[in-house]
Amino acid sequence: MTMSKPVFDRLGLGLWIGAFLVVLVLVLWSPHTRTVWQAYIDGSEALLARRPLYNIQSEMGYLYAPAFAALYVPMVKLGPHLGGLVWHTIGFAALTFAAMRQVRKLGGGELPWLLSFGLFLALPMALGAIRNGQATILLTGACWLLTLSALEGRRAETFFWASLAIIAKPTAVIMLLLVGALRFRLIPVLVLAVLFVLALPYAFAPAGYLNDQYRDFAGMLTSMAVDNTSHFVPTDFTAPFTKMGLPIPESGATIVRIVMALFTLSAVIWFDRKLERGTAGLAIFLTATFYMCVFNPRVEPNTYAMIAVPAGLAIALLWREERGGMLASVLSVMLLLTGLTGVERHIQDFTYPWFRPIAVTLIAGSLIWWFWARSGNKRARDMMTRDKMMNERPVANG
Repeated sequence: MTMSKPVFDRLGLGLWIGAFLVVLVLVLWSPHTRTVWQAYIDGSEALLARRPLYNIQSEMGYLYAPAFAALYVPMVKLGPHLGGLVWHTIGFAALTFAAMRQVRKLGGGELPWLLSFGLFLALPMALGAIRNGQATILLTGACWLLTLSALEGRRAETFFWASLAIIAKPTAVIMLLLVGALRFRLIPVLVLAVLFVLALPYAFAPAGYLNDQYRDFAGMLTSMAVDNTSHFVPTDFTAPFTKMGLPIPESGATIVRIVMALFTLSAVIWFDRKLERGTAGLAIFLTATFYMCVFNPRVEPNTYAMIAVPAGLAIALLWREERGGMLASVLSVMLLLTGLTGVERHIQDFTYPWFRPIAVTLIAGSLIWWFWARSGNKRARDMMTRDKMMNERPVANG
């Protein structure tokens, strides 16, 4: 790290911001190229025109809650150029702010290097979703800020970020459940956020129309969770087995997801209790995004942008705490190469859809193991400190 520190104090952050500026130029040049906006636009226009939001016979198209259609209405009104700039900026700003806030919570020395190096490692994997303007970027930033706000007990911030996360994508409910398990006193705030998101569209459309949309939305979510006959190719943990010609039955996949959900819950509770506050926030969010990427049935390659930045910062923290080493070097290269598999068409075709779940499992599993080992070392240090203090107490001589 001594050799790399002068290079990455600013380089990684500069590349992160520079890549985003290039994306904005591409949006202005050709706003409808490589974008998922059309589904968002269709949802907002359907809401305003009182048309059905969902095609329950198709697994594609508009797949978000009615509140998202309401949120995206201003972007539609601004037009594809200005609306595209605003939408990209909102998601990118939320994710970058979350990373900066997380680094401040980590504390210690070399914070500019920590942020810059982490963003450098994350850029290849995150750039595709940033370029496409996917709601995954906003979801990641909102869920991360929700985690940090909840761990600090900030009720107003927790309500705001929970609401924004649910609006961005329904999968945010996983993060809400974990936060509720960590902070019982915030459960009313989280419930209020969900109710607020459900009620928000009623300010834009009649109740009867929205009741029908919510009914279709619930049916669509249920069908996507159990239907294996669709054209959508999942990139979750089942993808490598499917690629080998050994598809996992839906019942078996559900069991694995439940087991990993229990593991995720246990891990985040352990990290919350045993790690320093700043480190605990990063470990908790990394573990949550690992589950949301690898064990969520509705996963595509760009979904892995969720874990890119927390994994990058965790690897940078590993570099700082261990002063480099083999594990940090290997994980750095793996994260970079995993992101770069989407750059060249032939490599992308070869690695789709099996490679990313395997690579992310190895990266996240190693980092979770390191956080667990670090929490054990902290417990040992705390016991040694307590014993030392007890031994240093004044002794009364009779």
